[in-house]
Amino acid sequence: MREAGEAARVEDAMLTRAAQAGDIAALGTLLERHRAGMRAVALSILGPGADADDVMQDAALTALRRIGDVRDPAAVGAWLRMIVRNAGRSLLRGSVVAAQPVDELSLPSPEDGPEQWLERCAVRDWVWEALENLSPVLRMPLVLRHFTTGVSTYEQIARACGVPVGTVRSRLSLGRAKLAAALAATADSAHGDAERRGSASRVEARETLAAAESGHFGRLMTERWSPEVSLLRGLDRLGGWDLLVRAMDKDVEDGVRQRLVHAVAGRSLTVWEMDIINPTDNPGHCPPAVAWLMTLDEAGRVRHLRLAHPRPVPRVDLLPAM
Repeated sequence: MREAGEAARVEDAMLTRAAQAGDIAALGTLLERHRAGMRAVALSILGPGADADDVMQDAALTALRRIGDVRDPAAVGAWLRMIVRNAGRSLLRGSVVAAQPVDELSLPSPEDGPEQWLERCAVRDWVWEALENLSPVLRMPLVLRHFTTGVSTYEQIARACGVPVGTVRSRLSLGRAKLAAALAATADSAHGDAERRGSASRVEARETLAAAESGHFGRLMTERWSPEVSLLRGLDRLGGWDLLVRAMDKDVEDGVRQRLVHAVAGRSLTVWEMDIINPTDNPGHCPPAVAWLMTLDEAGRVRHLRLAHPRPVPRVDLLPAM
């Protein structure tokens, strides 16, 4: 038995190192090897049901993002069970552990060489390619839940998408299952450059804010956004180009400014997370943060914009601040 246990640890170590080098099949094997132990932890905290299933699915995506954090590859089973334990306890507390932004997958440690850098970029691109294969109603909740920093609880996602919390849970569950299948289907395919898209999106966000502050937001929208752009609240259309320009110009006139905190970008969905800086004489003018959730058309132009606040806007009759 002792020899069998030691052999299992050696195999875990080999698989973990392979996964850390970008071998997704090795990560899948690790998850299957330790699925029973991970599920036992989930059931011990949450009991049988949808919550345990959600935590298991969350743990798989967390492992994908953070496999590079494992310092003792032979003890990866304990690390995976810890992820499940933390996620289960957070769910009981009604909180959410902040997800590591997807663009941080490319950040190398000091020990990484060119090979590890390239592999991590390949993993990131592979995830985004799989996300693009999902339907928009499944893609949006998954991106918000796992790849943003401020709009990631079930309640926040529900407000952003204009659907009940139960619908968010079911879409996340179905989306994770389909994402797993899409990841497998795209494992050997060529992928786009997710880092290039992310960098370009951060530049575009800052250019958009600069244009707004200089009074040229409308001109920038005309040049870069779809002429059929719509501002949505949930599923309801509030207006189009004119409304967006008026709202932004009014905020700037009132002394409101925004600062980019984080951006994620795919071919069909982009999210900009902003801090809002209110004027000193009116610190409660706007909520302290906002996420721009932008659905893109086939030309990569913004077609639909939703504005989501990590904390609700105090008055529902007010147009949410840009």
